[in-house]
Amino acid sequence: MKMSEHQISIPTILEVGKGTLNDIGPLLQKSGFSSIVIFFGEGLMNLLGSKVFDSLNKVHIDVLHQQEVTNIDMNHIVNQAFSLPQQTQAIVGIGGGKALDAAKYMALLKKVPFISIPTSTSNDGFSSSNASLTIGGKRVSVSAKMPYGIIVDIDVIKKAPEMFIHSGVGDLISKITALYDWVYEEQHEKGQVDAVALMLSKKAVNSFARTTFENVKDDFFLKELVDSLIMSGIAMEIAGSSAPSSGSEHLISHALDKISEKPQLHGIQVGIATYIMSKVQNHRFERVSRVLTETGFFNYAKTLGMKRSDFEKAIDQAPNIKPSRYTYLHHPPYQEEARKVLHDDKILKDILVQD
Repeated sequence: MKMSEHQISIPTILEVGKGTLNDIGPLLQKSGFSSIVIFFGEGLMNLLGSKVFDSLNKVHIDVLHQQEVTNIDMNHIVNQAFSLPQQTQAIVGIGGGKALDAAKYMALLKKVPFISIPTSTSNDGFSSSNASLTIGGKRVSVSAKMPYGIIVDIDVIKKAPEMFIHSGVGDLISKITALYDWVYEEQHEKGQVDAVALMLSKKAVNSFARTTFENVKDDFFLKELVDSLIMSGIAMEIAGSSAPSSGSEHLISHALDKISEKPQLHGIQVGIATYIMSKVQNHRFERVSRVLTETGFFNYAKTLGMKRSDFEKAIDQAPNIKPSRYTYLHHPPYQEEARKVLHDDKILKDILVQD
């Protein structure tokens, strides 16, 4: 069998620190950009626009078009992409999921670089080539553009609601169970592990899990979280799939999105599912529990009123979300073990409500 060679895209611009929003202009100028378009998340043009435009004006970068993203319907995004000025050299997304997803997909269609500037750390989407758009009224994950640049201002991240930090923690700690699923899949000859992607994703979560902190809004803690989420996104690019970052715990979350009357943030659902699956896998559940406890993730999750019955249905439906995968939940005895953990575990009894 002929082995494939890695041909991947990785960020050329990578800046994570305090006050980096003031450096957007010089960073883009250094890469030769002089004409760009910018898509903001809702409400962010008023909040951050003056700082962004001042930085760009100082180095004479033209903003050909700017607007806030409210509609992520696929047809709308496609039409918008091809209505952008022909001289567009890069597309910048500033905000959370919608703004970044729209910008990165338009960048793919226009065949121009995408610059990712997240304003929260709710998941690793800001550093990946995947986008979540609406097709036929349903959110669907599609391939998009790997960021040419990632610029993260810790001062901005710190001002986001704390629930986004908890969501990022949940999404990042899930790499522990996702990687174990990936190896399990290869052991059963259902997939192939990429050693470099495995190593990078493992290093990302391990570095974060060992971080000491006093508060989740500490500058050092947030930088470790952001850095690790970036490494997670690059690991997916290396693997050519989401496997280094997404396993059975993500399947549970995707199922919850379909089942729950009020789905929670992706990373919150994933964090709870990670705890369940770490016990099913009998793999590093003490570390998972410690991180989710010490960061306040579990305490926040208690306030949400998530239903045990929803998780039970999600565990049942999870294997059908991605039948091409072969995670622990695709093996019926482990599915049964997940249900047992769901009902017997003391921490989950405190978090999930019985309806």
